[in-house]
Amino acid sequence: MKNLPTDLLRTFVTINQLGGFTQAGEMLGRSQPAVSLQVKRLEELLDIRLFNRNSGLQLTEEGQLLLSYAQKMLDLNDAVISRLGTPKVSGSVRLGIPNDFEVSFLATTLGRFSQSYPDVTLDVSSDISTNLLHDYRKGAYDLVMAIEESSPEHPQLTDFILEPLVWVRSSNFILPAEAPLPLILYPKGCLYRKSMINALTQANRPWRIVYSTASLLGIHAAIKAGLGISALAKSTVPDDLEHSMEYQHCPSLGSVSVGFCYNKNDLSAASRMLLDYLRNALHRL
Repeated sequence: MKNLPTDLLRTFVTINQLGGFTQAGEMLGRSQPAVSLQVKRLEELLDIRLFNRNSGLQLTEEGQLLLSYAQKMLDLNDAVISRLGTPKVSGSVRLGIPNDFEVSFLATTLGRFSQSYPDVTLDVSSDISTNLLHDYRKGAYDLVMAIEESSPEHPQLTDFILEPLVWVRSSNFILPAEAPLPLILYPKGCLYRKSMINALTQANRPWRIVYSTASLLGIHAAIKAGLGISALAKSTVPDDLEHSMEYQHCPSLGSVSVGFCYNKNDLSAASRMLLDYLRNALHRL
């Protein structure tokens, strides 16, 4: 029976996450030729081709199948290493996360963290980023994941990535000709709300607010019902909703920064472990 080396699987998964051999090499600390050699070894071991290299590194059918298994195998490997290969950590962490990330990759990430560190108690709250950052400054959180403008004058976040904003609507959404664009929004203070209104106003595109809620599930439900259109970070859009950078003369909304706010001198061992988990998950988007 053959054994699949986890270092080869990790290289393969990282290439897919970052979109290239060179980028994967930079992340893994290997040269581009070394990354190519690892892919070749994996292909020879399985006697398959993983990429259609003439199509911009598009995965073959076999490559797509391996990718789904490889990620599960690496998650299990990392969980074992975290559980058995690191000192036991205990304590509690007060974490704040943005509404639209609470049901996407964070749920899975927090689940894996809890399995790896069962003695750590997580106290998690979700809100719009403006409120999270305000409450962090008042001492309500140990660690906050938040969203801010991509080029703020005084950045508050570290370890951030740039995430494109997209217009989101249901497949049954129909906009009558010449009608103001019906908007589904988070409450005042939300960066998405500000970005949409500013972009539409500058483009002289009429709009009206038809629904406002602080609940992500409420936003999703209103969009699915065809009440109007909204904007979300691209990686958080559910599979059953349509999205695009522009929509019927609606301008591009650009990108936002998604990252973390914390004081490294005040972080406990449990908080540092959680930050590493969240940082790695964020950079896999």
